[in-house]
Amino acid sequence: MSKRHAATIAARAGIAQDTAYGAVTPPLYLTSTYELPAFKQPGPYDYSRSNNPTRDLLAEALAELEGGAKGIVTNTGMSACLLALQLLTPDDTLVIPHDCYGGSYRLFTNLATRKKAFKLLIVNFQHADWAAQITAARPKMIWLETPSNPLLQITDVSAVCQLAKPLQALVVVDNTFLSPVLQQPLALGADIVVHSTTKFINGHSDIVGGVLVCASAQLGDELKWWANCLGLTGAPFDSYMTLRGLRTLEPRLRLQQDNTANIVDFLSKQPLVTKVYYPGLVQHPGHAIAKAQQSGFGAMCSFDLAAEQALLPVFFQALNLFTLAQSLGGIESLICHPGTMTHASMDAKAQQTAGIGPSLIRLSVGIENLDDLLADLQQAFNALASALRQQSDAKPVAANEDSARNSQQFRLNPALSALW
Repeated sequence: MSKRHAATIAARAGIAQDTAYGAVTPPLYLTSTYELPAFKQPGPYDYSRSNNPTRDLLAEALAELEGGAKGIVTNTGMSACLLALQLLTPDDTLVIPHDCYGGSYRLFTNLATRKKAFKLLIVNFQHADWAAQITAARPKMIWLETPSNPLLQITDVSAVCQLAKPLQALVVVDNTFLSPVLQQPLALGADIVVHSTTKFINGHSDIVGGVLVCASAQLGDELKWWANCLGLTGAPFDSYMTLRGLRTLEPRLRLQQDNTANIVDFLSKQPLVTKVYYPGLVQHPGHAIAKAQQSGFGAMCSFDLAAEQALLPVFFQALNLFTLAQSLGGIESLICHPGTMTHASMDAKAQQTAGIGPSLIRLSVGIENLDDLLADLQQAFNALASALRQQSDAKPVAANEDSARNSQQFRLNPALSALW
């Protein structure tokens, strides 16, 4: 049989593989330990931190979707990041993008500065000198996030991998924003793919989890050893829920992408939006690269609101369908303010360098009816426009009151009597 399509891999994950009773849907193995066949004769499973049948099904499905040799399921997306970093020593250099997810940025910078776990180089991959910087640093690992969070900037994965090969540097790609349905970094030359499975892969905002998928079995075995050693492996129940969510990944994303494309078009015409960030737009600087290395533009977008941060509560409170919350990738539509939420761990200077402004808004678009989503956003823009009008109308009144007050003070000041 020829290579299966992503939708088939996801939908059939774990289906009709039960050897005990022939269950079509795989059972959930909650057991923490397993009986040995005999003394000094361990079976394939002995303790669930090391191996678990439910978790293994999820790991195998995600590895197949990414085209990798081995998957290691972890208990959070951040633990997946931490697991990959076990390949580094204090003498090694890690390269990270300047605009990565705030939680990742916090982990990388604090491990480098407070624990001296490795040397760190922060690079803007949108600048022309990114290759020269990396070549000079001779890193052991290059970390990419494309599209980036929250500005959806695109990095050419193939170009970075071509640079990394003669440097003998490992390339790790955070593929959370797209999922393996829309991008396969290993096929572009990467060594490791990382996901927060909390997001699109699970798709229902009811678990937290992560995964690393490795291009080589040798690398996968080493990282699996570290996952067991550090206790980073995912729980069976979370793996079961993620496996269930995974089966609908492709149709969910198809609908979410359609909704997002229409919402981006809507936002582009809004007078209270100064800029829209979405790689599907032809004018996006990374559009051509995204079109070449992705099979879709995803269900995330961001935009700059033409209002001061003080008026953001007006916009947020007017929304009924877009929920103000952390995270992304679920069937429900979410909205967030990166500066005070997802990227709050970055200081003001780092946020400014990354391009995260005080009025930047990020949307994770769900599967609700498009007309309802557009109406919800429109009422929020209407509420904001009304608040801006009231603010504008109040300014002349305040200015007139200040002028009258100053005039009165002028008249009552004896020192100025000569000017009356």
